[in-house]
Amino acid sequence: MNQKKLISFVVPVFNEEENVLPMYNAIINLMDDLKNKYEYEIVITDNHSTDKTFDILKEIAVNDKRVKVIRFSRNFGYQRSIYTGYINSSGDVAVQLDCDLQDPLELIPKFLEQWLKGYKVVYGVRVSRKEGWWINNIRKVFYRLIDSLSEDHLPRDAGDFRLIDKQIIEQLRLINDSAPYIRGSIASMGFEQIGIPYNRNERARGESKFSYKDLFRLAFDGILNHSTAPLRLASYTGLTISIITFLALIVYFSGKLLFGANWPAGFATTTTLILLSLSLNALFLGIIGEYLGRIYLQVKKKPMTISEIELNTSDSQIK
Repeated sequence: MNQKKLISFVVPVFNEEENVLPMYNAIINLMDDLKNKYEYEIVITDNHSTDKTFDILKEIAVNDKRVKVIRFSRNFGYQRSIYTGYINSSGDVAVQLDCDLQDPLELIPKFLEQWLKGYKVVYGVRVSRKEGWWINNIRKVFYRLIDSLSEDHLPRDAGDFRLIDKQIIEQLRLINDSAPYIRGSIASMGFEQIGIPYNRNERARGESKFSYKDLFRLAFDGILNHSTAPLRLASYTGLTISIITFLALIVYFSGKLLFGANWPAGFATTTTLILLSLSLNALFLGIIGEYLGRIYLQVKKKPMTISEIELNTSDSQIK
């Protein structure tokens, strides 16, 4: 008989005391229907929750050894949490999902079907999501902007709900990025990848931990991690302004020397040009500074995450 394949469910959490138990039960119910073909484990990374989330996780882990829990020493961010979950998984395949169950677990058997056909990455494409008109359109603009700027093709309207083969996980273990953008890193690896459209559910319990600030930071990370276009924009803009300035000087001296033009004093124009030049310099120095800052953080080689407590892992306090 063929040995059952192992599925690793990777679930990042932060202050999700209302959702942890429903998420765990939903995975149990899903795997009851797949138990003839697959074994499973659940790898939960807790970003140092301040509510009862970890207490609930501890109770689950004590009663179910298939549940691995890694509690960080502080909040290291969503992307690092996903990454740590992936590299601590043991499965033939890993499925990343959010604790709030907005991404339908019913889609996972379809993910597995595509994986068995040979696809190394199967990701969900959000056709619709029950959020405000404003935030939905911001997301759409971001996905299209980062795809157009990136040197690699990044799937549009695809979040972190995906299945990846263990071969992808091995490649992720080689990454040492101080500001990872996991969905972009996976997309840029190549291999056979396919998207499956779905409608995202509304959050049933609790509130989203992603503020507008977090969303814009994620967008910024995605653009800077996968594109040098902002640096090229600075170069092109500087070159364009230099050409325009050179042409303006030719016109000025030609009019003065050849036609005897008596140009009026242009205090307002001069002031505007100076302020524009200063603004552009500040803008592009800021862009360059962002890249230099990331190089600085990368050179420091600080750990991506630090575990405070681990349950049911090889280094855990409770096994």
